[in-house]
Amino acid sequence: MSQLRVYLDGIGLRGPGLDGWEAARAILAGEAPLTLAPTVLPPPEALPSAERRRVGAPIKLSMAVGFEAARHADADPALLANVFSSTGGDCDNCHAILETLASADRQISPTRFHNSVHNAPSGYWSIATHCMAASTSLCAYDATFAAGLLEAASQVQASGAPCLLVAYDTAYPEPLYRQRQIPYPLGIALVLNPVRSAHTLAALTLTLGTDAPTVLSDASLEGLRTQIPAGRALPLLQRIARSETGTVVLDYLTECSLRVELA
Repeated sequence: MSQLRVYLDGIGLRGPGLDGWEAARAILAGEAPLTLAPTVLPPPEALPSAERRRVGAPIKLSMAVGFEAARHADADPALLANVFSSTGGDCDNCHAILETLASADRQISPTRFHNSVHNAPSGYWSIATHCMAASTSLCAYDATFAAGLLEAASQVQASGAPCLLVAYDTAYPEPLYRQRQIPYPLGIALVLNPVRSAHTLAALTLTLGTDAPTVLSDASLEGLRTQIPAGRALPLLQRIARSETGTVVLDYLTECSLRVELA
């Protein structure tokens, strides 16, 4: 890959003490302290009541940030190709299924089963938005955000059309938490455009490299960056919150990082 250039038109953000992009911008800019608190997950928008009753944290989180980013970009969600990127998917549902399989009655609920697949959030997104554009679901362990950003930017370049990236993570209950210690749900959504628009916040040029990832000086934000795969996006969002140009380096593979030049 030489380089990919896209334009960022909209942002959605939900995490501990980060209740939406507008509320979080002052925290990321260093103008207000971060107070860690349980992530607020609003009821999922636009889903029929039957589906709304069945969904868990990953779908509530991914839909909250997805709709926020689309509104921020003044984009029609029904027309946006989308990439959903998560390191673990529905961790609570995984835990419940394993509990059932370890019990005397090993019958899995059909709802739990269909929510266990990794592309369940993208499926609920298509139900809520009536979107029939291309949809991709992926994971790459701690590299999940960078992998999602590369995939979404590649789709924008290849198709010449906007794309929505939704990166989200939730926490496993014990005992799985001991194996994968993600402390809070956190979700980030970006609307990427092939051309500059009236809503463009920054131009992003992506290249691969070997530079060390950018760290955050605020200890609480740095903790979210290192502990939650979706949080690897926070240095990029901090630059945008501060209206700064320059280079941000994001965690990617073991011997490879993702450089993002903001202009």
